[in-house]
Amino acid sequence: MTARRLDLPPFRPRPPWFGGYLQTVRNALMKPAVGQVAAASSPLRLPVRDGTGDVLHAMLDLPARVREDLPLVLLAHGVSGSAESYYMRATAARLLPLGYRVLRLNLRGAGPSRPDCRRHYHGGRSGDLRDAIAALPSGLTAHGVVTIGFSLGGNTVLKLVGEQGTTGPVRAAVAVCAPIDLGAATRNLNRGPNRPLQSYLLKGFKAEYVAPGAELTDHLRAAVHAARSFAEFDETVSAPRNGAPDVATYYAENSARAYLPGIRVPTLVIAAEDDPIVPFAPYGAVDWPAIPDAIPAFTRKGGHVAHHGAGGIWYLDAIERFLATV
Repeated sequence: MTARRLDLPPFRPRPPWFGGYLQTVRNALMKPAVGQVAAASSPLRLPVRDGTGDVLHAMLDLPARVREDLPLVLLAHGVSGSAESYYMRATAARLLPLGYRVLRLNLRGAGPSRPDCRRHYHGGRSGDLRDAIAALPSGLTAHGVVTIGFSLGGNTVLKLVGEQGTTGPVRAAVAVCAPIDLGAATRNLNRGPNRPLQSYLLKGFKAEYVAPGAELTDHLRAAVHAARSFAEFDETVSAPRNGAPDVATYYAENSARAYLPGIRVPTLVIAAEDDPIVPFAPYGAVDWPAIPDAIPAFTRKGGHVAHHGAGGIWYLDAIERFLATV
């Protein structure tokens, strides 16, 4: 399935990055840099409203010429990511010259948010995005907000727009390689060929989970250190810490797949069939024609938050074209 409504060109991998695995690890191997394109950047502190006192940190990037008629673009990162992740900076660099103001959000407990957060992000914390938007100055959100989420952040964004229907602050959304079935994604990561990727992601995630600021019992802290996979981590840490009676309930309550039918704003959903981290089968099981506001942009190749093509990063082209339509 392709996003014919956007008339997107087909994705063609850039040599030598053939196959989902190489596409996915390309940035880790090449360590590309993103030049500074913002005319000004300023840090923001955005409190959440759940009584914990947690505060999210964000970086607001402003273009040289602000298009006042455009919405604010809020970016949400994935596991072990932050506002400084390559895909966050690359997306901001693409949108700033077009006149968009871009907010790169550090999710709860990630990056500079860590010391000011007792709790930690997970795929279902859509309330944190709502609270972050509500805490912004009204001048930034006067023309609405577009949310763009990558990987786990994409699941959170899809859950948010599915929950809000037509009454929330988000007027459009994009999800890039979101694990819309969290249980399927964790099981997929624990498959033999994907375990090196899992080890890489899990190491960083566990380190930030127990860093100074985190409020954990001794039992949970020990469970974090003992977890050998994301499936084990969710069963022994994520589910009990977030009040779920078991991991199956935790996955069911937080996976975006269950919230997709509620989407009532234009939403671009990007995924690759050869993604080694996020299995494609849950996307194939969704009745997309029954969700008219969702625009699926599925490619056979592309890997995970990668899509390195001959002309650059394909998902950035898709995002730019999508925003031009909304």
